[in-house]
Amino acid sequence: MATMQWIGIIMLLAACIFPLSVEGIVRHYKFNVVMKNATRLCSTKPIVTVNGKFPGPTIYAREDDTVLVKVVNHVKYNVSIHWHGVRQLRTGWADGPAYITQCPIQPGQVYVYNFTLTGQRGTLWYHAHILWLRATVHGALVILPKLGVPYPFPRPHMEQVILLSEWWKSDTEAVINEALKSGLAPNVSDAHTINGHPGPVKNCASQGGFNLQVQPGNTYLLRIINAALNEELFFKVAGHKLTVVEVDAAYTKPFTTDTIVIAPGQTTNVLLKANHAAGKYLVAASPFMDAPIAVDNITATATLHYAGSLSSTITTLTSLPPKNATPIATTFTDSLRSLNSKKYPARVPTTVDHSLFFTVSLGVNPCATCLNGSRVVAAINNVTFVMPKISLLQAHFFNISGVFTDDFPGKPPVVYDFTGAKQPTNFRTTRGTRLYRLAYNSTVQLVLQDTGMITPENHPIHLHGFNFFVVGKGLGNFNPKKDTKKFNLVDPVERNTVGVPSGGWTAIRFRADNPGVWFMHCHLEIHTTWGLKMAFVVDNGKGPNESLLPPPSDLPKC
Repeated sequence: MATMQWIGIIMLLAACIFPLSVEGIVRHYKFNVVMKNATRLCSTKPIVTVNGKFPGPTIYAREDDTVLVKVVNHVKYNVSIHWHGVRQLRTGWADGPAYITQCPIQPGQVYVYNFTLTGQRGTLWYHAHILWLRATVHGALVILPKLGVPYPFPRPHMEQVILLSEWWKSDTEAVINEALKSGLAPNVSDAHTINGHPGPVKNCASQGGFNLQVQPGNTYLLRIINAALNEELFFKVAGHKLTVVEVDAAYTKPFTTDTIVIAPGQTTNVLLKANHAAGKYLVAASPFMDAPIAVDNITATATLHYAGSLSSTITTLTSLPPKNATPIATTFTDSLRSLNSKKYPARVPTTVDHSLFFTVSLGVNPCATCLNGSRVVAAINNVTFVMPKISLLQAHFFNISGVFTDDFPGKPPVVYDFTGAKQPTNFRTTRGTRLYRLAYNSTVQLVLQDTGMITPENHPIHLHGFNFFVVGKGLGNFNPKKDTKKFNLVDPVERNTVGVPSGGWTAIRFRADNPGVWFMHCHLEIHTTWGLKMAFVVDNGKGPNESLLPPPSDLPKC
């Protein structure tokens, strides 16, 4: 039986079996992190997996459910798992980024992630948040609405998770270690994948791709996740339109397109109507990069296969956007709007307590052991983040001094023509474990400004612990007098990961209503490795309901 049919049956059974409860129910999962041999591109290598699967198993829950995931580390690497997009209200200990909210789970050790899905529904995902293990340790987290609560769009006949990723023939830890040793950029991946499979590619035409079986006339909800380490992707289905209804587990005003663009860390739900009588149609994921930076040019392919069509039927192909098709990407992101209905309002902060301006840039620092005597780094406001030796959340909760300072700059140290042709000649950055402190329930406006340092580039920035509203974006330098007047404070899209356009800026707003320490970083894994990251520390409010819970007894030790 096809995967989608199983999912449909499971969801129907779940609706019948699980009792209707205001508090939700407790869902138990066990993740054994184990090595497993995997063959792709006609070569085999051992990879780190959850329960021996690539991608990992999908977690299903409902809004207001509590999820307990027992993670057992059977591999030689330290491990931690991040539940990407889960708000983690007062449960920062379960957020997962190593050395930010927890020490990693060491080989042979166990940790139970315990969190409640409060006020969230839609498609999120999980992934390793240490080293480059995210390459193969990732999977979907599907949050269904409460029982009896319909989707705010036509109910699909079936649902299907579509996980987009990258594949290296080499060991990914060896790839990043070699890059760090040399001080240069790492090798790009050898292929992209759709649900773990590249599809037929040059020099390995025999490998099959993912096959999506559909019935004519039915509507399908595709839950699309970009789990790639370093690449934004275009996604298309030959001959079919896609109706976008949700991004990052927040409903949107529906709009129809033939191409979506999705950055690493982002999720997009689309409705696909199987409105052809028969046949096979190409499903494709290809890279988007509008800067002079090397990418993996291999397109991942899968097949949309109508029931009753012969396997020998010729697949209908589709034209793919050029990798630098900025207008297509811009049109897509400009079309995204919050649903902003009575039931799902867009609660955009209208007043601002903290007005922050963060430059996002690359840099070059001295390195005596590197190839050219220097290494490429990355920075926010010229600060290259230094990872601590114990978790920042522990240092905050237990008031341990010397681990971090709370003096992260709210604006760049030097103001210049950030996106102009004439860039500073000094590419050096400062280094430090510096956080920005926020009072509970204070409101934040953050303008993220790309720069031309070394090269402009699109940066997908992910904020842990919060959703935010994307109130504005543009090319060139942000102009507070002119650009602020154009902000959308009515129905801006709500996200947890947003692209800062190449040579441009993005403005977001959020309310700091979640006490703890919350990581913010570029979701291009190489940029995070190079130091393009920082964290907010949000103080407790009044009383226990506005305070961080104490750490669990099994919190891993460093």
